[in-house]
Amino acid sequence: MRRPRPGRTEAMKVQLAVVQMVSSDVVADNLARAGSLLEQAAAGGAELVLLPENFALMGRDEKAKLAIMERDGDGPIQSWLAAQAQRLGLWLVGGSMPLAAADGRCYAACLVFDPTGQRQARYDKMHLFDVDLPGGESYRESRTIAPGSSPVAVATPWGRLGLSICYDLRFPELYRSYAGAELLVVPSAFTRQTGAAHWECLLRSRAIENQAYVLAADQGGLHENGRQTFGGSMIIDPWGQVLARLDQGEGVALAQADGEFLQRCRSNLPALRHARPAFYGA
Repeated sequence: MRRPRPGRTEAMKVQLAVVQMVSSDVVADNLARAGSLLEQAAAGGAELVLLPENFALMGRDEKAKLAIMERDGDGPIQSWLAAQAQRLGLWLVGGSMPLAAADGRCYAACLVFDPTGQRQARYDKMHLFDVDLPGGESYRESRTIAPGSSPVAVATPWGRLGLSICYDLRFPELYRSYAGAELLVVPSAFTRQTGAAHWECLLRSRAIENQAYVLAADQGGLHENGRQTFGGSMIIDPWGQVLARLDQGEGVALAQADGEFLQRCRSNLPALRHARPAFYGA
């Protein structure tokens, strides 16, 4: 794996990958499929790979995740993530998985592992999907998920990586807290309805506003619980251009991030330097 020298972001190039799944209610099956897709990403030269939200389980009901939640730092899904990162020599961003909260709920946690299998970061989903959509589609994540309370960015060999999960995408304030980060990740299980309306435009906006590469790995198909997720996993550059995209079903999308291009975008249109947060109010 290339390890660029500190301060040389403009010279960094890295092959990125997003993994799209149609996860079931059987953890072992999901991990087997995810492992195969990670191998496909590694064979394509990927050095930084993102799994989708709920990659290990899309349960028959919302309580199903509580049956497999793990203590922080101890459990088979966490061990599996660490082993895959080490086995394939990847920086692996583990979408989301349930980690136990003190009140009996779980956190939807995004874990980042380096190529030695060491965990480098944990981010807990801050914004919970409690919505009533047209057509009677309704969700109440807060019944089983406890909200996180702080943004998390992690240093990688290619710059800072800002973490988020799914519904977080609708809150640009979170991403602005990552201003200057070279990479942003959005593991998701967007519904088909909301994805068709808003997925791509929101992702491209986050890339443009923050002049960063955005990796978005979605669930993409019909699940055993009857839920239909949108798919459309993609990688977007700092100018808002979609470099790689999937449609429905399982798959891997690959694209290269170019630090020189990123720095040129920021230099030619220095919007991050022009921001005046002191005047924006709460």
